[in-house]
Amino acid sequence: MVADRTSVTELATALGTLPYADLAGALAARSPVLGIDDDTWCRLDRLHASGAYWRDFTSAYRNGQAFAQAPDGLAGRPPRRIEWTGGHRPSGDEVAPIDLRIDHVYHISCKYLSANIANPSPARLFEGLLATTGSWDRTDWYETIAPGEYQDLYAACRHAAGLEELPSSAADLSPADRDRLRHALTGRRVPDHAQGAYRRLCAAVSIESAKRWTATLATIDPERMLWRLLRIGNAPYYLLGAHGSASLRLRIDTTWDWHHTYQVRKLSISAGHAGQPRVDWTAEYLVRASGETRRVDGHVEIRWSHGRFGQPPEAKIYLDSRIDHVPGYNPLEPARDAGQGRFFVT
Repeated sequence: MVADRTSVTELATALGTLPYADLAGALAARSPVLGIDDDTWCRLDRLHASGAYWRDFTSAYRNGQAFAQAPDGLAGRPPRRIEWTGGHRPSGDEVAPIDLRIDHVYHISCKYLSANIANPSPARLFEGLLATTGSWDRTDWYETIAPGEYQDLYAACRHAAGLEELPSSAADLSPADRDRLRHALTGRRVPDHAQGAYRRLCAAVSIESAKRWTATLATIDPERMLWRLLRIGNAPYYLLGAHGSASLRLRIDTTWDWHHTYQVRKLSISAGHAGQPRVDWTAEYLVRASGETRRVDGHVEIRWSHGRFGQPPEAKIYLDSRIDHVPGYNPLEPARDAGQGRFFVT
C-alpha cells in the first residue's frame, strides 16, 4: 500500500485540478473524473479528518489549483480524466516517476521535501550510465569494487554485534543473516570498533566509483548523461510539490527543448569526502541565448538500502543546486489574472 503521506500529496494535487471551490467540496463530491476506488476515497477522507496531514493536503491542493490555471497547464479547462498510478510504475522505459496523468496528455510527478532525483543501482549508474535497458553488474557494489575493505568492515561489525556464528565471509551472507546483522547494528553510527574500517570503505568506494564513472563517460555524449541525471526525456512533464518551505511548480523541458536552449561544456566527476561513500558531479553549460556559462551541481550517495548490510547499496542521486535553478526546469507561469476563468461547481 502507498504510504499515507504519499497518497495525500498525490491525490490532493489531483483534487486541486477539479472544478470545486475548496478541498472539502472536492472530497465530498467524489468526482468520477478521478479514477480511484471507494476504499481509496474513504482512506483519503480519514486522513483528511485526522488533521495529521493538514499542511500536505493544503500545499498539494494549491499546487493542483495552480496547475489548473497555468497557461502551460490546463489553462482553466476542467480535466475530463485523472489517472493515479498509486505507487505502481509503468513497465516501459520512463524517464521520471509519473504519479498522475490528466486527459492522457499531462504527466505530473509529485515531489515533496526531497532533492533526491533517483535511486538506481550503483552499477546501472556508474557502468550503465542510467540507460533504461541493458546489462550491468547486479551484485553487491561494495563487494565488487572494494572487497578487502568491505570484508574488514563486516568482520569488525560481526564481532561488535556478538554474532560470531555468522559466516566468516561477507560474500556468504544469506538474506536471514543480513537481517540479523542489520537489527544488531542499531544507532546512526557504525560501532566504535568498526569506525576505522568504515572510513577506509568509504574512501575506497568513493574513489573507485568515481574512476569507473569517469571511464564509462568517455563512451557517451556528456549532454545525454546530464539529461539522464536531470531526468530530461523526450516527452514533457510537470513537477509539482515543495522544496523547503516553497512550493515547487515546474514544467520540465524535453530533450529537444533543452538542446536548443543550452549546451553542455563539461561534466566533471570526483570522489566525495563525507561520512559515507560519495561521488560528486558538476556540469558546466552554456545558455545559448545569452552566451552565459552556468553550472549545476549534484552528488551520489552510495549507501545500503534498508539499513547496514540489509540490502545491496543503492546510488542515491541528489541535486545540490536549487531545484528551480536547474537548466530545463521552468517555473510554471501563473495565470495572468488569478480570478479570470476560474471554474467552480455550485
